[in-house]
Amino acid sequence: MSTFRRTSYSRAAQRGLTLIEVMVAVLVMSIGLLGMASLQLNALRGNTGAFWRSQATWFAYDMSDRLRSNQPGVASGAYDALDTNGATDPGCITTGCTATDMADYDAFAWGQMLAALPAGQGTVTRNGDLFTVRVYWDDARSGATGLGCDPSDPTDLTCISITVRP
Repeated sequence: MSTFRRTSYSRAAQRGLTLIEVMVAVLVMSIGLLGMASLQLNALRGNTGAFWRSQATWFAYDMSDRLRSNQPGVASGAYDALDTNGATDPGCITTGCTATDMADYDAFAWGQMLAALPAGQGTVTRNGDLFTVRVYWDDARSGATGLGCDPSDPTDLTCISITVRP
């Protein structure tokens, strides 16, 4: 015949055991919540970057449409080396623009749109009958200013480039 030994714990021996269990549960829960917060932050960062990239793409195609709509300006070379830095409004929209004035206005209006991107700016360069439209922005918001478009160089802005034949 076997005898079962019954162990009895007194209330004094069990005191504090629940407190330790609660502290461990809170620790596990807080680690999980920190992980979820980190995931949320990374998702937000990725979503913002995707938004800026889609905006930059839209802005690049906007300039390509401006090139196509001003064929006399393209033929005269007004878009050959267009840059949004320092572009000013020629003030001719209500009075009538020449093809060159329209190119200046396009640079000004495009620069106004690119201001929606962090450190946004753009360039148009000509190579034969092809135009390269490039939009730059500071995706990492690191204060980058370089126009080399090198993703491995932290001093370069992020860029998107399209080539069009107007």
